[in-house]
Amino acid sequence: MNRKIIIGSRGSKLAMLYAEKAKDKIVKSTDFSDEDVVIKKITTKGDQFQDVRLSEVGGKGLFSSNIEKELQDKNIDVAVHALKDMPAFETKGLKTDSFLERNDPREILVTMNKQKLNELKKNSIIGTSSFRREYQIKKIRSDLEYKLIRGNVDTRIKKLKDGTYDAIILSYAGIKFLNFESEISEIFSPEKIIPSAGQGIIALQCREYDEEIISVLKKINHDETFKRAHIERNILKVLEGDCETAVGAHSVIAGNKITVEAELFSLDGSKRYYEKKTGKLEDFSQIGREVGQILKTKSNNSYKR
Repeated sequence: MNRKIIIGSRGSKLAMLYAEKAKDKIVKSTDFSDEDVVIKKITTKGDQFQDVRLSEVGGKGLFSSNIEKELQDKNIDVAVHALKDMPAFETKGLKTDSFLERNDPREILVTMNKQKLNELKKNSIIGTSSFRREYQIKKIRSDLEYKLIRGNVDTRIKKLKDGTYDAIILSYAGIKFLNFESEISEIFSPEKIIPSAGQGIIALQCREYDEEIISVLKKINHDETFKRAHIERNILKVLEGDCETAVGAHSVIAGNKITVEAELFSLDGSKRYYEKKTGKLEDFSQIGREVGQILKTKSNNSYKR
């Protein structure tokens, strides 16, 4: 390749750190120099709508559609996404098949006085933009109030400190990247709160037939993360999950075995459906589809509007 590689990313601090990590991997794993790989900031619709649920203004695609358009128009060569923010199905003509090594997928709680979840007073206000997180926490503390919160990590922490909320739920990966670990009040194990499918995974997307870029991305793809991404995402694909689908999925690889556990909530959060399955690592893709189908059957589509 006798040209530069242009990486497209959201302009938030966290997204730019993800893009820098992708750039660093490309430079270290290929013949491209630091000057050969350029990062381009792209404003997404998800960044423009900060006071409503994503489901009300177009869903998860609001974070990826503008970046994908730049990719389709050949203004960028690689799109960097937080995998959990991507729609379940791939956009036509594009390919998301390379992933950086997974960051910590766990959920964390941030409170004003380092209180843990079980120490919060009755009717304390929890800030979250996710139906999944709201329903999961309600199963533990049904006596709390839940209020929409949007914005970047630092914006959400500021809203907490301003007194608008008593606690907020965030992903550990984002907190860690931004060096906000001192703010953490409690870390939830994946067994206690199953994360979003693909949480903590940085996904790298390119044009479907751009063989030169595909060969570059193959060199930095993390194989274990690739398998975990696909098993969890295949659950979403079977469920045809969107922004209002309250579903969590988390996988673990041990030797030549892979285990995935997933939970799905009915639309109003009153019913929970759970499935856990272990199989051969080589069957990761099929196992995800099987778990998705079991949850779909158990729920009888009660998770769909």
